[in-house]
Amino acid sequence: MERLSLFNSPLFLGFDHFERLVDTLAKGQEDSYPPYNIEQVGECGFRITLALAGFRKENVNISLEDNQLTIRGRQEPDPNAVYIYRGIATRQFIRSFVLADGVEVKNAEFDNGLLHINLFRVRNEKSVRNIEIDSIPEHPKKTPLLESK
Repeated sequence: MERLSLFNSPLFLGFDHFERLVDTLAKGQEDSYPPYNIEQVGECGFRITLALAGFRKENVNISLEDNQLTIRGRQEPDPNAVYIYRGIATRQFIRSFVLADGVEVKNAEFDNGLLHINLFRVRNEKSVRNIEIDSIPEHPKKTPLLESK
């Protein structure tokens, strides 16, 4: 069955990157590990906080490619540990966030099992620009060809 898309409309020419963005957001959101919060900090700031119990900062990698922020974690289990009950996850994870244009990563902090990624929105001053309308030189009038007799 072919998938219909709102972005196939001729009214949305040049917006195909939004369709890819929606597809990216829809993928991979089934897994809720690790849990996270997104909060607004101040007028232009945001903070993503991931709960990473048992991880050390050496086990976590943060990368930014284009507008996609990706956090990867890999935890090695202790080979000498003998568990009677194991309820704390020790698995690897990948969590991605798509950042809006103008949102940049300020820094990342790891504190008491919580990874904080601080973001800020770059303030772009909105500007209005008038577009000049150029005149097209008039073409000489075409005269009908004289028919030869």
